[in-house]
Amino acid sequence: MRAVLDRCESLPLQSFPPGATILEDGGRKGVLYILASGAVEIVKGDTQINVVSEPGAFLGEVAVLLDQPHSATVRALEPCTCRVIEEPQAFIAANPDVGIELARLLARRLHYLTTYLVDVKRQYEGSDHLAMVDEVLETLVHHQEPEPLPGSERCPEPDPTVV
Repeated sequence: MRAVLDRCESLPLQSFPPGATILEDGGRKGVLYILASGAVEIVKGDTQINVVSEPGAFLGEVAVLLDQPHSATVRALEPCTCRVIEEPQAFIAANPDVGIELARLLARRLHYLTTYLVDVKRQYEGSDHLAMVDEVLETLVHHQEPEPLPGSERCPEPDPTVV
């Protein structure tokens, strides 16, 4: 993650005091933060999901990549500074090494989540209480965005002779 921070050293820094909300669950900032120093907590509802203190950590990446509201609140636990990427899509396109690190981070999260769910499934095998775990695993393993279909509502079948 240090390599990500090094790549972002020319970007503006923003400081946050302890207790400051950096990203709000349900909000849309449209920026990507890279933690430069300090520690933040990731909170969903009243539950602390994680504490992040590694320089170079991404904050707000899921909302940026999926173009959706933030799915959790990020709050400073101590004084912290973040590099601010105002145009994250363009920045990632221009810095593929950062995009690769982001992909690795997301792949690790998916791996840990899938491993955890498989473990839960094994622990409760034969019990109907967690039948939904199969559905969640199936969704994680097989979910793909729908492929765009050629044509339009006015002309659902494109003319194969037109290029």
